[in-house]
This record gives sequence, C-alpha cells and structure tokens, in this order.
Amino acid sequence: MEANNDIACLFDLDGVLVDSERIYTKIWEAIEKHWPTGIENFAYKIKGTTLEDILERHFPEEAREDITKELLRLEGMMIYGPMPGAIEFIDALKAKGIPVALVTSSNGLKMDHLWHDMPGFKEKFDVIITGDEVTNSKPDPEGYLAAAKALGVDPKRCAVFEDSLQGVKAGKAAGAFVIGIAGTLKASDIQPYSDIVVNAVADIYPDRLEENLKAR
Repeated sequence: MEANNDIACLFDLDGVLVDSERIYTKIWEAIEKHWPTGIENFAYKIKGTTLEDILERHFPEEAREDITKELLRLEGMMIYGPMPGAIEFIDALKAKGIPVALVTSSNGLKMDHLWHDMPGFKEKFDVIITGDEVTNSKPDPEGYLAAAKALGVDPKRCAVFEDSLQGVKAGKAAGAFVIGIAGTLKASDIQPYSDIVVNAVADIYPDRLEENLKAR
C-alpha cells in the first residue's frame, strides 16, 4: 500500500460517522424546555460546539451543574452506532494510504462511552482531537488545524466532513475542502460554507476525492 501522506480526511463525529444527532436534538430540546434560553431552534444552533461553550454562552452559572448532570444522565442511556457506509468509507481511505482524523466537540467521557459501544472504531483514526483538547469551539478552525498539523498535512489538502453549520464554517476557516453532509440540517443551510454537499459520506468516491485533494 502506497502512503498518501500529502493529503488527509478529517471527520466530525455525530451525524457524519455516528448516527446520534437526532437523539442529541431531542436531548437538547428537553434541556432547553426545562431551562429556557429564548433562542429559536436552540438545539440546531448549538450543533458542533463544545459543552463548555454551550453552557457559558446560553445558561446562567447557577444552572450549569444541573444541566450537565441531566445531559450525562441522558447520554448514558444512548447506544452509539455507525452511519450507513461510514466505516466502509474510512476503510477504503485507509486502503489507499490516506490518513484520517476525528475532530469532535465531544468530551472524553462521552468518547469513552462511544469506544465501548463501537469496539475497534477508535483504532481506525491516525489522530483524534476532542473538545477537551481545544481552547476554541467550532466555528473556530482550531480543532481542524490541530488535526492537520498532527498529520503533517497542509490544511488546504485536507477534506473536512461536517454536518453542522458551525462545523462547515470551521472547515472553511481552516482552508480545507469542505464536504457538507445534509440530514442534520438542510443542504441549503450548509451549502454556503461547503465545497460540495452530499447526503452521506458513502456518496463520495474515494478515487475522485483523492484526485481533487492532490490538485489543490
């Protein structure tokens, strides 16, 4: 297998590789109903951001501990599984020698739960950047820039796979080739910050993606 270390693919987690965004939408809708923010479509507008950022921006300090406890309680009942075709797509990239990274706003506690539910998934990534490892939440590009640096690849020769508005903005700010995944949001919502929009990562042809990235 010939290594393609001059290009890379950087993936968001929820709604891109793992089928969890619909559940998270319901969780945050329930939390917002109990602790109202007054923000329309709150559960959708916070997608892609870290828990710390959500709490600091939208909830009073005295409520944050209780909100965190409720979130952890509801998360603890979740069972994680892959999006259709996601693992096969990553395996196809790995077979071509293309390094892959996971860049998620999720914290270590949530990730430990996910690794337990999906054995072998963690080992598929060359680099993993979690929300605990960044100072600035998406739409800041910090996470994607850190992943590209760790892989030793120019960000402009990286493909970023994202489903949230904050995420595609982060990918674009990093200078990457942004592939928006529709479903969590409408295609029209993420199109302005995406180079292409598809319905799932499985809709992308690895050979064509490789050619595109090498031409950048």
